Amino acid sequence: MNYSQFLNMIPEALLVLALIIVFFADFCLTKSARKVGVLAKLAATLLLCQTIMLTTVSPAEAFAGMYVAGQSAQVMKLILTFGTFIVVVMAEPWLEREASKYAGEFHMLVFSTLLGMYIMVSSGNFLLFFLGLETASVPMACLVAMDKWKKKSAEAGAKYILTATFSSGIMLYGISFIYASVGTLYFDDVTQRISYFVNFKSQVPLMLAGLVFFFSGLGFKLSLVPFHFWTADTYEGAPTSVTGYLSVVSKGAAAFALMVILMKVFAPLMEYWDYLLYIVIVLSITIANLFAIRQKELKRFMAFSSISQAGYIMLAVVGASQTGMAGLMYYVLVYVVANMAVFTVISTVEQNNGGTTMMSSYDGFYQTNPKLSFLMTLALFSLAGIPPFAGMFSKFFVFMAAAEQGSFWAYFVVFIALINTVVSLYYYLLIVKAMYIKPAESPLPTFRTESSTRLALVLCTVGIALFGICSCIYDWLFAASAF
Repeated sequence: MNYSQFLNMIPEALLVLALIIVFFADFCLTKSARKVGVLAKLAATLLLCQTIMLTTVSPAEAFAGMYVAGQSAQVMKLILTFGTFIVVVMAEPWLEREASKYAGEFHMLVFSTLLGMYIMVSSGNFLLFFLGLETASVPMACLVAMDKWKKKSAEAGAKYILTATFSSGIMLYGISFIYASVGTLYFDDVTQRISYFVNFKSQVPLMLAGLVFFFSGLGFKLSLVPFHFWTADTYEGAPTSVTGYLSVVSKGAAAFALMVILMKVFAPLMEYWDYLLYIVIVLSITIANLFAIRQKELKRFMAFSSISQAGYIMLAVVGASQTGMAGLMYYVLVYVVANMAVFTVISTVEQNNGGTTMMSSYDGFYQTNPKLSFLMTLALFSLAGIPPFAGMFSKFFVFMAAAEQGSFWAYFVVFIALINTVVSLYYYLLIVKAMYIKPAESPLPTFRTESSTRLALVLCTVGIALFGICSCIYDWLFAASAF
């Protein structure tokens, strides 16, 4: 084996180095009150350096095509790293108040999960993809259960790991079907052999079975309907910082990987998986929106919101085009800043309100905390797709990518998604109504946010305001999306 090929995996190698640095920093620092802050700032600095490095790294390939990091994969890694940076920054106050003993473990698990996502988006082989998926999933289960002294967190961790294990088994079962039908696990070779078999009407049922099982396994990771039942309980029980990480960064990596595999590997079977996508998108957006209206607990509310957003992200996959890839990456980027702004506010309120995350706690919130209320409103408007915020443009681009497919069913799915956008606006406005209109006998007291929280909110708010205005961002993503 030529070990010099590892030099082509510079982003992953530097992330492993960052993980080692955090490990030794946690080991060497004394258990002082400043330890959490030092670890958080060190982790944020390492992620910032990683972000800068990813803007200059060139596309690379290693191990005979098992690892393929094209330009779109490098851009997606940049977006994932940016989202992780926001998570690390917003988590610092929670770690200082409630989990100071586990600050080192938290940051090491976050880095490990990000490493798994890197491998997922750069895989050119089903085996490497599966290893990356498990590298991301197992540390995530530990993060979900980090509040293990709380009953709901332990329950959330158990549900997440059991569901992740089950979905991984289904996916591996599908991969075995694919291997049985074509005799290889390399993406490029699988595509060629599928095209050959489709032309001669051979092995198609076995390949379709593998495709369905593989899609089902990733459907669990994306929490698409009907694979979504774990989502609300896990989001509610996990620490709020982890919930934000799970809803944004993890979902973005899985969505990108699914689109790449469908476009590159299963392109000859597009006439089959397009209809599968139509059904899943309509169910995910519609059912999630209807259940979100009924929620009174804010993290469960955001869980159903994330299921709906996953459905919108899948609209970009329908087109299976360069426009769709650019639309997906742009949607994930905008979703990162909007959703993390919401979870940063939820985390701040939770820490100053005895740990409760009920929506009723936000009644009259504007009276005592107008700045946080305003930032929360901007983020919710972006998630709902209200102009001129970036969320409106992200929805427009995925709608455009789906409509490019040109079939009646594609137009029908886009029409259903447009109707559901109005429904989502209604339930997002329920929170705005609580903050600005609903009277409260004893509203939350005025409290001052920490510097790390303010930094996270500034980054998110700037992104919400500028990502939709600066057209150069979408142009850059579109150029990076060329295969």
